[in-house]
Amino acid sequence: MEAREEEAQKEITRGVSLLIGEPKKALLKLSGPMIVAMLILAAYNLVNAVWVAGLGSDALAAVGFVTPIFMVVVGLSNGLGAGVSSSISRRIGAQDKRGADNTTMHALLLVLLVSMILTAVLLLTLEPLLSAMGAGSSLGLAMEYGNIVFSGSIFMVFTNIAYAILRGEGDTKRTMYAMGAGSLINAVLDPILIYWAGMGIAGAAWGTVISLLIVAMVQIYWLIVKKDTYVSLSRNAFVPSRKVMSDILKVGIPASVEFLLYSIDAIIINSMLVRVSGTDAVAVYTAGWRVIMMATIPLIAIATAEISVAGAAIGARRYGNLPVIHNYSTKLGFAIGTVTALITGIFAPQITMFFTYTPESAHLAGTMVAFMHVMCLFYPFMSPGIMSACLFQGAGKGLTSLLLNVLRDVVLITMVAFILGMVLGLGQEGIWWGIVFGNIAGSLLSYLWARLYISRLMKVKGTA
Repeated sequence: MEAREEEAQKEITRGVSLLIGEPKKALLKLSGPMIVAMLILAAYNLVNAVWVAGLGSDALAAVGFVTPIFMVVVGLSNGLGAGVSSSISRRIGAQDKRGADNTTMHALLLVLLVSMILTAVLLLTLEPLLSAMGAGSSLGLAMEYGNIVFSGSIFMVFTNIAYAILRGEGDTKRTMYAMGAGSLINAVLDPILIYWAGMGIAGAAWGTVISLLIVAMVQIYWLIVKKDTYVSLSRNAFVPSRKVMSDILKVGIPASVEFLLYSIDAIIINSMLVRVSGTDAVAVYTAGWRVIMMATIPLIAIATAEISVAGAAIGARRYGNLPVIHNYSTKLGFAIGTVTALITGIFAPQITMFFTYTPESAHLAGTMVAFMHVMCLFYPFMSPGIMSACLFQGAGKGLTSLLLNVLRDVVLITMVAFILGMVLGLGQEGIWWGIVFGNIAGSLLSYLWARLYISRLMKVKGTA
C-alpha cells in the first residue's frame, strides 16, 4: 500500500492535486476552463446557425431535424465520458494510479467499438428517421447534411472520451484549449465552405468533420506522444478486465441513455411543434434552443467538474465533502442561471436578429423573441436537477441519475408540453410552457433525492 501511494505521489500533477483538495476551490478551478471552452463551442454553434440561416428557413429546419440524431452521437460519447471521468477520479482519490491507467486503456477500446457500430447504424437508418420526424420538404437537405456529419462519428466519440480522460485527472485547461481551437477552426471553415466554395449545407457538415479531426490529432499528441498526463497510455498498462469495463459502463451507459433522452425529447417536441404550427415552429425551436444551450454552458461546466470532484471524494472516503460539493454547485448554478435569464430576456430582440437577418427567415423574429422570453424561467431551475444527477454519476450511481432524468425529461417535460400544447390547444406557446414547468418540477424532485442520498451515506459510512 505504501509503495502504491509513493508511486502516485511521484507522478501527481497540478490537476490531481486540485482534484483531491478543498472541494469548493476544486469546483471553481476545474469549471472555469470548462466554462470558457464550452462558451466558445456554443458560440460556434450560434455562428453555425447564423451561416446556415443565410441559406433559408428550409436549411435551418434541416439542421434542426438532424440535430436530435446528432445529439445521440454526442450523448453516447459524453455519457461514456462521464463513466470514464468518474472511474478515473475515484481511482485517483483512492491513490490507485495503475487502476486509473488501466481504466484509460479500456476507454480507448470503447472508442473503437462504439464508433464503428454507431456509424454503420446511423448511415443505414438516417432517411427513415428523418421521414418519421416529419422533415418533409427539408428531407433532401437534412440527408445531405446528416450523411457527411455521421460519417465522421469516430472523431466525435474519440474527442469526447479524450476530454473525459483529461477531466478525470483534473486537467480542464487542455480540454479548454482543444475545444476552443476546434470551435474556432469550424467557425472559420463554415463561411468558406458554405458560401465561398459554394457547397451550401454540405459545407457546414464538412466544417464540423474537419475540425473534429484536427482536435483528435492534437489530443493524440498530448496523450500518447508527449506523455505528460497523470494517466499513462501504453500496452503495458492494459490488463483486460470485465470489472474495469463494468465500472465505466455502470455510469457510462445510463449517462448515455440520459443524453439519448434529450434527443428523444427533442424529437417529440419537434413532432408536436410540426403538428401545431408547421416547420417554422421547428426552425424557431432549433435556433432558440441553441441560445439556451449557450446560456446554460456555465451550469453544465460546473456539473461536469462536479463529477470528478465528487468521484475523488468518494474514492478517498471523504463523505463529509459531498454535501459541500452538492450545495455549493447548486447555489452557484442557480445564481448564474438567474443572471443569465435576466440578460437573455432583456436582449432577446437583439439576439434574435442573428437568426432572422435574411428575407427568408425574417418572418420568424417575433415568434423567436416570445420563445426566448418564456424560456428565461428554464435557466435557474436547471441547476438543482443537473447538479443532483452529476453527483450520482460521480458516486458511480449511474442508474439513479438516469432515473431522475427520465422522470424530468420524458415523464414531466414531454407530458406537460403535450397537455398544454395539444390537449388544451395552446399551440407552440403551450409546448414552451410545458418545457419550463416540467423542468422545474423534475429538478426540485432530483435535488430532494440527492439530499436524502447524502444524508443516508453519511449516517452509514461517516463523514471522514
